Order: sequence, then structure tokens, then C-alpha cells
Amino acid sequence: MDFLEFSRKRFSVRSYSDKKVEDEKIQKILQAAQIAPTAVNYQPQKIYVLKSDEALRKIRGITRSTYDAPLVFLICSDTERSWHSPFVQGYDSGEMDASIVCTHMMLEVQDLGLGSVWVLLFDPHKVRAAFGLPDHIKPICLLPVGYPAEDAVPYSPWHDTFREINDIAEEL
Repeated sequence: MDFLEFSRKRFSVRSYSDKKVEDEKIQKILQAAQIAPTAVNYQPQKIYVLKSDEALRKIRGITRSTYDAPLVFLICSDTERSWHSPFVQGYDSGEMDASIVCTHMMLEVQDLGLGSVWVLLFDPHKVRAAFGLPDHIKPICLLPVGYPAEDAVPYSPWHDTFREINDIAEEL
């Protein structure tokens, strides 16, 4: 399957089976995060693997948007490791880097036959408090992961609707 076909098949899964994700698959997802490109290759990502009953209870108490997935990655940026631009005052690459890392993780999840959904619907301050994160670790997104339920389908009716190429790209 070519990349475009592979990418079109991926959708945000919001309904998961109870089957646990195997540790070997978790390690492959983390390897995808490890090799993702980041600014100056500083690799500021810090990823928390939420799979214990206690960790899942905590995150589910903060947001409903884990969709009862048996595994949730909490993807953060370490502001002490991220690239700070000398060209743009106040720019910190951490949020962008964490988003790139999450994208690589989502693609590996898809390749492993699992499903995921990129989530920002949570209060980062509550996450920081619940998991005792230090001040320099900034929660960026959640990635619930698991085996899609049999009835899992794209949530959005616009899943297969795309803007025209000439509307999103322009030659100069």
C-alpha cells in the first residue's frame, strides 16, 4: 500500500475494544517517537505511557476524550531541551516538535493495526498536578491508542472531504 492510500485509511478512533496493547507494540510506537524529526534534533519530547488502572483513572477524571482506550500516551515538551530561536524572540519549538512526534506515533499505530485519536481537549494544569509533572514539562496532547471496536468508524462526516490542491498550495 502506498503512503497516500495508507494515510487515507487512518481515522480518529473514538471507540476501542477492551483488548490491551501488547508491550512490543508500545515499544514500536515509542521508537517512532524516538526517530521523529525535531528542531536541531534536540528531541524535547517527554512521553508518559498511561496504561495502569491508576494512571488511566487519573486521565479519565480530567477528560472524557480518552474514549476508554486501554492505553493513552501523554505527549509533552521539555522546555529545557527544546530549541529556542535566536531569530524569533520567544519562539520555543517544543509544541511543534511534540506535534511532529505525535504524528509519527499515530502513523506507527496505524501500521500496527491499532487505532488512535489526537486529543487536546484537557486542562494541562490539571494534568500537570495529577501526574506531578515538573514546571519545565509542558503537556501538549494525548494520544489514546487501542484496538478499534468492531463498530469504529470515522466520527466526522467530512472525513473524506478535502480542499482542492490549488486552494491549499500556491506556486510563487
